[in-house]
Amino acid sequence: MSDDQSYELLGFDNVLLPVGDLGAAVDFYERAGFAVGFRLDEAGIALLKVGAETPGILLRQEDELGHRPPPWPAPRVWIEVADARKAADALSAAGIVPLDAPFPVATGWTVEIADPWGNVIGFTDYTKRPELGRRP
Repeated sequence: MSDDQSYELLGFDNVLLPVGDLGAAVDFYERAGFAVGFRLDEAGIALLKVGAETPGILLRQEDELGHRPPPWPAPRVWIEVADARKAADALSAAGIVPLDAPFPVATGWTVEIADPWGNVIGFTDYTKRPELGRRP
């Protein structure tokens, strides 16, 4: 922390993704392997669990989005998995078409998917650099 900074960055809370239909989004992400931590339809939010961590991916219904991707490029959120190529096979079996075939990255392999609103989630592994992963 710099001398002029009066707070410390401790870690991520949640990553918020805008969606146009909460029910359809929850269905999509459950098929992609996510477990729902909680869902509050009256507030238009649902939390998807990521591993054993408390923070997760928070889906937030944005009525103006409807069922279309936003007209701007989406940020990418990558989540660590044991084997991205196996994740790609499981996603395809669940009816979720990856954006591309698994591709090599510096640490291993990554496969990306997009939800109906254009949010991009990557599943990445550390098979080339296991010492950097959560399970060395």
